[in-house]
Amino acid sequence: MDVTELVKVSIILLLVATAVALLSRRLKVPYVAGLVLAGLVITELLPLPIGLNDSLILNLFLPILVFEAAINTDISRLRSTVKPIALLSGPGVIISSGVTALLLKWVLDFDWIQALLAGVILAITDTVSVIAVFKEVPVPARLSTIVEGESLFNDGVALVLFSLLLQFNAAGSLTILDGFQEFFVVIAGGTLVGLIIGYLSTGLFIRADEPLSSILLTMAVALGAFQAGQLLGVSGVVAVVVAGLIVGTQGLSGNVSASTRLTLLTFWESLGFGVNSLIFLLIGLEVNLTTLWNTLPAVILAIFAYQMGRMVSVYPLLAMVGLFDRSIPWRWQHVLFLGNIKGSLSMALALTLPIEIVGRGTIISIVFGTVLLSLLGQGVSLPWLVKRLNLSQFSKSRQQIEEMQAQLITGKAAQDELDSLLKSGVLPKAIYEEMRSAYQVRIAGAEKTLRDFHNRRPEEFGNKRSDSSKLDAIRRRLLLAEKGALNEAMRKRILSEEIVRGRIKTIDEQLLQLDDD
Repeated sequence: MDVTELVKVSIILLLVATAVALLSRRLKVPYVAGLVLAGLVITELLPLPIGLNDSLILNLFLPILVFEAAINTDISRLRSTVKPIALLSGPGVIISSGVTALLLKWVLDFDWIQALLAGVILAITDTVSVIAVFKEVPVPARLSTIVEGESLFNDGVALVLFSLLLQFNAAGSLTILDGFQEFFVVIAGGTLVGLIIGYLSTGLFIRADEPLSSILLTMAVALGAFQAGQLLGVSGVVAVVVAGLIVGTQGLSGNVSASTRLTLLTFWESLGFGVNSLIFLLIGLEVNLTTLWNTLPAVILAIFAYQMGRMVSVYPLLAMVGLFDRSIPWRWQHVLFLGNIKGSLSMALALTLPIEIVGRGTIISIVFGTVLLSLLGQGVSLPWLVKRLNLSQFSKSRQQIEEMQAQLITGKAAQDELDSLLKSGVLPKAIYEEMRSAYQVRIAGAEKTLRDFHNRRPEEFGNKRSDSSKLDAIRRRLLLAEKGALNEAMRKRILSEEIVRGRIKTIDEQLLQLDDD
């Protein structure tokens, strides 16, 4: 491709993405759906044809999106929802793939390999659209964490299953035991690679503590973890997830300056937004409407098949969660089921199918059609559904609490930065004391308001369950901290296992009694 033509195409795509962003906000239409529609419209305006490149998505775009999600994930909240996340991203993906494959084989007369490959591709969920809805419509924090956590590990599990199926097709045979063994090795190996790269990079990250070099380092970690995983024959996506969680938890802790944290998070947010915009535009450019029309009956049947697979995996598995963890409300399960939107990774995997796969063209056409209809159908209707389910009551009293908490958090963060500037000699003590006292007034006011609010009688709250959920979130973090300290004391043989197990059982019972937030 000529460089001049590439620049022209890039300018057109950037202008279109900007226009879609402005129009979608004004018309209250989901941004990703608008991008796909724009891609369908502007195909003829481009000076040269352009479309999705599977290698570019898997080796560049996917690590960037996964890492951006990982460093923004609160690992303490992830731990509190690990059981439903593990069920959905592990057994859930396998069950969904199997049910979808079975229906495709039965309805569309696919052979087993063809049906299983299509089933795995259609088991992948694109969470970008769902999270975009959550930013517009308030939802409980636990539900948002489950959706984000599933997306972090869903891609990795699906890619491993996809790889195993291709190996089976190439070798002609693969026992169930060998398949499970390789599945475990690939996931465990990806986790180990992520841990090593994450902890090694965190040391460099803290020592550098400089915004621009930190950006370069995290880019190298995101892309390097994926490539290292691929090179070693383990899951590159899992490696990126684990490395991102470690950098987000250890590297972005109080060990680095506020300016570095802000610059880094802003950079990754902008990069993630740009990559997502480009991908969804390319989806619209890639879909051929004539081919879609010809395969429309098969596409509709495939949508029915993967929705049935999602239903069979979501409702039974999440019903089991109540046996050993806080139960998942029915309304949340409806969101997890109907938010089963398809995206770019499904299309990329379809394009990577080997030429010798029987029915490769049919699978690609069906996957492209399901992605388009999923984004335009479920993507547009999901905000309406979430509002109708009334998942979160954002009362005036809760809004007041959050405003005071914001004032408290920002005031204390500014005081910490002032302390750092004083110690480093950048700020004279007289100016430091003047500025610190101004922040102290704001902090004292916020603390008084919060103390008065929490001292009120419960009946004054209006909606006790809604307003008390914020305190429950804080209590949950404190209980998880206690649990972590007990496990560490047992590991160091400070406390006996019998005492620790008893205390942990009590803490787990207290966690189960807290309201969902």
